[in-house]
Amino acid sequence: MKLPRRVLLGAIALVLAWFAIGGVGGQSIGQLSSLQENDAASFLPEDAESTLVTNALTDFQDDSTLPLIVVAARDGGLEPTDLELAQTFATELPNATGELPEGTTLADYIALPPGTPLQAVPSEDGEAFLVVVPLIADEVDQNIEEEPVLELVTSTVAEEMAPLEEAGLTAYITGPAGFISDLSSAFAGIDGILLLVALVVVLVILLIVYRSPILPFAVLLTAVFGLAAAGYVVYRVADAGLITVSGQSQGILSILVVGAATDYALLLVSRYKEELHVHDSTWTALKKAWRATIEPISASAATVILGLLALVLADLKGTSGLGPVAALGISGAYLAAITFLPALLVLGRRWIFWPSVPHVHTAEDENRLANRLGWRRVAETVGRHPRRTWVTVTIGLLVAAAFLPMLRLNGIAQSDLFLTDVDSVAGQELLAEHFDAGSGSPVQILAPEEAAEDALAVLEEEEGVSDPTIGLVPGAPPQVVNGNVILQATLQDAADSPEAVDTVERVRDDLRTVDERILVGGQTAQQLDTRQAADRDFLVVAPVIILVVFVILVVLLRAIMAPLFLMVANVLSFAATLGISALVFNYLFGFPGGDPTTVLYGFVFLIALGIDYSIFLMTRAREESKVHGTRKGVLRALAVTGGVITSAGIVLAATFGALTVIPLVFLAQIAFIVAFGVLLDTLIVRSLLVPAFAVDIGRWTWWPSRLWRNDGEESAKAAASEDDPADREATPVA
Repeated sequence: MKLPRRVLLGAIALVLAWFAIGGVGGQSIGQLSSLQENDAASFLPEDAESTLVTNALTDFQDDSTLPLIVVAARDGGLEPTDLELAQTFATELPNATGELPEGTTLADYIALPPGTPLQAVPSEDGEAFLVVVPLIADEVDQNIEEEPVLELVTSTVAEEMAPLEEAGLTAYITGPAGFISDLSSAFAGIDGILLLVALVVVLVILLIVYRSPILPFAVLLTAVFGLAAAGYVVYRVADAGLITVSGQSQGILSILVVGAATDYALLLVSRYKEELHVHDSTWTALKKAWRATIEPISASAATVILGLLALVLADLKGTSGLGPVAALGISGAYLAAITFLPALLVLGRRWIFWPSVPHVHTAEDENRLANRLGWRRVAETVGRHPRRTWVTVTIGLLVAAAFLPMLRLNGIAQSDLFLTDVDSVAGQELLAEHFDAGSGSPVQILAPEEAAEDALAVLEEEEGVSDPTIGLVPGAPPQVVNGNVILQATLQDAADSPEAVDTVERVRDDLRTVDERILVGGQTAQQLDTRQAADRDFLVVAPVIILVVFVILVVLLRAIMAPLFLMVANVLSFAATLGISALVFNYLFGFPGGDPTTVLYGFVFLIALGIDYSIFLMTRAREESKVHGTRKGVLRALAVTGGVITSAGIVLAATFGALTVIPLVFLAQIAFIVAFGVLLDTLIVRSLLVPAFAVDIGRWTWWPSRLWRNDGEESAKAAASEDDPADREATPVA
């Protein structure tokens, strides 16, 4: 049947418009990396204690600093010429130009008074020396022609280290600046690789699902254009300074859009294929499929978008920034899925499914994927033993959740962040071997002048702290600003380690007994503040997400009971996922710990995304229950949607699994938690727990809606339904 002219022209216009969006937005995605902020200090709220100290330090010195540490050692001890070489290196380093912009030297980025040389400090064991280079934080936290200044500085320092290495010394760049530089390098250029890996994984899955060489590319193009639309908006919002973009949030954006757009496409295409078996007109089939799926797709998108926007309540800027970034990503995926993909389906007509072209009244063997996966048999099993099924699954999830207390996510040393070997980690290990591990990253204390001596006395008695002094320059009279002075001390543990964080927490408590106005800052204090802010963020954001998702489910299903048990099931699934993750992280991967924000990120993705599959199931169950009653309706929905929902879950799990191409523990943990959790939701919670419980409680599933009062049994009899819903030949879903 020929397409109406207005439909054809409208579809062509939509496709052209999205190609234009893709061209413009694709450039924005490439430019996003120039706006990344990956240092912990930029993520902290303004009222964090370490932030207050950092701000106060600008009154004591012209610029806030970011320490870069060069550490070098020789096995068997330094030779006399090594110390001469070390001091020559330190003296000449500020004059280096390297890859810096023309007309500048390293001195332009170092926070030292003119004429003050850098010092090479030997270790007590005589085997190593270090040079602390206090970089001007504001100067190196910029980009020159999209090239991060910090990377230009570190590469210049690395060039100047060549004589040290030629003399037989082992030398590394480490310290906060070194770690940030390596972290930026881990993300540099990775977004293109990450997107490519995700798209290839999705392509393989779609080729298996659709058995067509054409349709998978239409779905992938939908995801790419959705990402381009989101990237265009995200770049401009971030460039205006309204949100914070980090390397991890940019990576998650790509994964989230590809996964969500593919899920929405799977649902729409599945229903479209069903309708093509009923209607001669492809336009009529598409209209019916679009109308049938727009509600669950919209509810799914709204759930994720509002759940992600709840992150703006977080104190940590990286977390609050992820909320709008990811929400814009889902919005782009949603718009592309409901406009661009339908336009392609209209233009491609039935032949877009080639060679498995669907024809009218040939549905008998079209659901081969679903039948191979046994969804009719699953529905039959659930229908025969609903209570036994949901009770058994619930017990299994509770057992898995019992391992949750073993999950170690209270912080991780920066040296443990990377899954590959990097110089900053090797340098930190060398530093810890020959110096106090916290050398170069001191604890900085802001104290009233009259309490300074008492605070110093407390610091001298503290375990894990050495060399406390009053003033920024040892031996010089302390500077007094607004009645306050600065005290400094070196941590014996690595400044980025959980042990050092515990020491700072104890020091804070002890100094409070001297004077409540004393504030403790520094790199380690920033990690402590991050951990405390992350704990606060979870307690604030998680309940909001639960409430938002519950309200959307109530509106969608016009009931209270179904949304209630769906939320309980999802939270239980999340707890079970974290329990299994604890075992895997501790005993299989051997991770030393994890980022404190991991739990909140996992919660957002698994509650907001995991509920999608229950939404897809229960909206179809509600539709079927109106005609066949709750029991038959739920089992029909399970059999019919089994293939498409499983495919969607596998796609989302695989796309998040692609995050492992970025060699960072945090993203590896997020990838596992979300991928495992999504598969658990898809294969166990949605397939067994939810339908079994709904069948067991029957019409109470829809309480207090009209469907609860009239379970549809009369309609079922009038329709002369099958003896058992699971016996119905499954409708095509793949």
